[in-house]
Amino acid sequence: MLSLEQVKQSLETAGQPHVLQFWPELRDEERERFLLELSQLDLKGLKGHCEGAARAAASPPDSLDQHIEPVPPEFIGSVRKSDKKSLAEWGNEGLLQISQNRVGVLLLAGGQGTRLGVQYPKGMYNVGLPSGKTLYQIQAERILKIQELADAKHGSKCTVPWYIMTSEFTLAPTETFFKENNYFGLEPSNMVMFEQRMIPAVTFDGKVILQSKGKLAMAPDGNGGLYQALVENKVLEDMKKRGVEYLHVYCVDNILVKMADPVFIGFCVSQGADCGAKVVEKAYPAEPVGVVCRVRGVSQVVEYSEMQPETTELRGPGEELVYSAGNICNHFFTRAFLQDVAEKFESQLKQHVAIKKVPFVDACGNQVKPTKPNGIKMEKFVFDVFPFSRNFVVFEVVREDEFSPLKNADGAATDSPTTARNSLLAQHFHWAIAAGATLLDGHGNTLPPTASVSAGDNPPAQCEISPLVSYFGEGLELLLKGKTLPTPFILDEKRAKELHAL
Repeated sequence: MLSLEQVKQSLETAGQPHVLQFWPELRDEERERFLLELSQLDLKGLKGHCEGAARAAASPPDSLDQHIEPVPPEFIGSVRKSDKKSLAEWGNEGLLQISQNRVGVLLLAGGQGTRLGVQYPKGMYNVGLPSGKTLYQIQAERILKIQELADAKHGSKCTVPWYIMTSEFTLAPTETFFKENNYFGLEPSNMVMFEQRMIPAVTFDGKVILQSKGKLAMAPDGNGGLYQALVENKVLEDMKKRGVEYLHVYCVDNILVKMADPVFIGFCVSQGADCGAKVVEKAYPAEPVGVVCRVRGVSQVVEYSEMQPETTELRGPGEELVYSAGNICNHFFTRAFLQDVAEKFESQLKQHVAIKKVPFVDACGNQVKPTKPNGIKMEKFVFDVFPFSRNFVVFEVVREDEFSPLKNADGAATDSPTTARNSLLAQHFHWAIAAGATLLDGHGNTLPPTASVSAGDNPPAQCEISPLVSYFGEGLELLLKGKTLPTPFILDEKRAKELHAL
C-alpha cells in the first residue's frame, strides 16, 4: 500500500487533488480503506484516463459509412446456407477437439441485473421456467451434456473448463451461489472465477467523481477488460497448463447459448481461424445491434450509432440486408491469439464512452443522486480485438435457436424474462414435436405441430427439456416418438428414465 504522501503527490500530478478534499473528516478505518483503494488505482495512467474520457465524450462518433463493406462470403459459415455435409463435419471436428480437452468456455459475467430490477448477478436470475432453473444452472448443465456427448462419441473422459469473468460487484455472490448449489454437478477445480478491473468514472471536464467522501465512483472497464484480466489473473497460464487451445467466449444473458458449440468450434478450427464471431441476421435495418463487417479492409464490429440510416437500409439483389450480420457477443478465440493480444495489442484497444448518471458528493459533502447524466464511464469491448486477427471468420446462426438475451424487466417489449422464457419453451416444444411426440394442452386437446410462436407471444405449451437430457434436440426420438404427453411437461433425467422404460 502506498503512503498518503505518495498518493497525494500522484493525484497532484494527475490534476486530481480534489479526491482527498474530505480526508480530514474521515475516520481511521475509512482512511485506511480509501488509501488502499487509491493505491490499487493506476495512478500513473490517471491523468491520461481522465483527459481521454473528457476528450472522447466531447467528440462526435465517427461516421464510417464510406469505408465499410460486408465480410466476403468465403469467410462465412451458416447454419442455414452451408451444406449439411459441411455442418456435420464441423460438428464432428468440434466434438473431437472437446474430447481431447482442447476447448474451454469463458463467461462474461461482470454485470448486475440492475435493469431487471435486481441487485444480484444476472446469471442468478430465474426467468420463470417450469423447472425454476437460473441462467447459471442452464449453462452448467449444457457443459455437462456436451462433455457427455464428446465422451460417448470418442470414448474419452473429457473436461470443458469454465472460466467466469466477474466484477467487484458479482464475484462474491457468484462464488457463494455455485457453492450453495454444489456447482450444479461440475467439478469445482474446473471452474475458474476471476475479476475484471474497475476504473474511475469522470466528469465532463475530466475530474474523477467521488461516490462518497472516502470512495471513488468506480465502474467495470467493459467486457473488453477481459484481455488485461486474463493476464493479471494468470488465466492464460491456466489454459496452457490444461492444454486448452480454443476458447468459446459468450455473454451471461443469452438463455439459448450453446456452450462450447461443437459446430461453431469445428467451423473455426477447420478454417484455421484465430478469431471468429457468431452472428444472427438483423431483424430489421434499425435494430440497435452492432454489425460485423469490414472497415478499410479490416474486420470489426460497427455500432449502429456509427452507421447512417441509409447504409443500414441497403439491400442486395435478393432483397436481403447488405449489413445483416448482427453481433451477439458470442466468439471463438485461439489461446495463441489471446496471448498475442495480451502481449502486443491490449494497449491499442479502442475506448468507448458511456454517458451515465453517477451518484456523487458535492463540494459541501452532500450526497447527490443526479436526475440527468453527469459522468463518463469508459469501456472497452470484447470484440475490439477483431482487427488484430490474421484469419477472422463469421458463423451465422438462426436467432430463434440461439439468441434471446435478458436485458430488461418484464413489461418491456423485448429482451425481458417473458421473451427469454418463451424463446426456450418454444424451442423445446419444437424439439418434442420433431421427435414425434404429441403434446396436449390443459384441456386435453392436441396442440398442432405448426403451433409456432415468436418469443413475444404466449407459448403454445409449457414444455421444458433439461440440458442434461438433450443439448440441442438430439436423442429425443428414442424417448418421445409416438408418445402423447399432457402439458406442462418437464423432461428431466428422472422422467427420461421413466419414458425409456415404457
